[in-house]
Amino acid sequence: MNVHTDILQRVGTTRPLFDRIRAHRVLASVLVLLALPWLVPNGSVAVNILIYGLFGVGFNLVFGYMGMLSFGHAALFGIGAYCAGILIAQEALPWWIALPAAVLAAAILALAMGLLAIRTRGIYFAMVTLALSQCVYFLVYQFPRSGGENGLRGVNVAQVRLAGLHIDLLDPTAKYLAFLAVVAVALLALSRVLESPFGGAVEAIRENEARARACGFDVEQTKLLAFVLSGGLCGLAGALGAIHLSSVAIESLHYETSGLVVMICLLGGMGTFFGPFVGAALFLLIQDTFSLWTEHWQLYVGAVFMFFVLFFPKGVWGTILEKIHGR
Repeated sequence: MNVHTDILQRVGTTRPLFDRIRAHRVLASVLVLLALPWLVPNGSVAVNILIYGLFGVGFNLVFGYMGMLSFGHAALFGIGAYCAGILIAQEALPWWIALPAAVLAAAILALAMGLLAIRTRGIYFAMVTLALSQCVYFLVYQFPRSGGENGLRGVNVAQVRLAGLHIDLLDPTAKYLAFLAVVAVALLALSRVLESPFGGAVEAIRENEARARACGFDVEQTKLLAFVLSGGLCGLAGALGAIHLSSVAIESLHYETSGLVVMICLLGGMGTFFGPFVGAALFLLIQDTFSLWTEHWQLYVGAVFMFFVLFFPKGVWGTILEKIHGR
């Protein structure tokens, strides 16, 4: 406990540096992520951290910034993966069509789910989104072109051609940099949204919904738009996951995937910009390490998760930021 306190006190002395980083959070995030392939065991884990970190970023817009716990984001992640996968594997369309189509499909699904769920609150919102997500799971499972329990195969994107550049996605480093470019664009867009008046409205609703409503904010419309934007980011993450694995598993739509992204945000720090990537790195590295030692790796992941919840109540990154800013 004393060691933990000492570490956070030392971090607190670097507040001016963190203030500068916060002012350029997208650039700082990209620079940290650029070093990631050399800090993790292999390139595949690094790419997965990017994908699930982006998934966490999308979920965090609703959970962390808006304050609504959703158990339905697996549907948004999975529908993005299946949309991109079907367009690439079965329609032979290029990636630059499949990715925007996946974002659009996930955003439309988020709109439909949001219209049904957004007027509920608390645990009722969580349960409604879970029920809707499971409906999507069984609809996709029965869809003839989804591959059913075998999933979708053949999502092969060997090369990316853009502005005269030829990027070989069979090269792990080139794949990581290509994916990082997509993630950087998504982070830049999200940062602009959070800095806008809409971003202020989102956080105002989280802090005090009744007061935000009294101030004239359209609470339901703001919640719905945030849910749609969240869906688009999650759909993009799903599409990148499909291209990375060259396949889409039906489990990507399962409620366990929703639980995974909740754990990622809690580990990293809900309501923080970079926290989801920290949470994704922690979870995937712990999983990768313990799965090499035992088939019961979930037991150890659970124990480590409990440790972080107890000693880093706002997530690793969130607790560090709290100490730096003295909140």
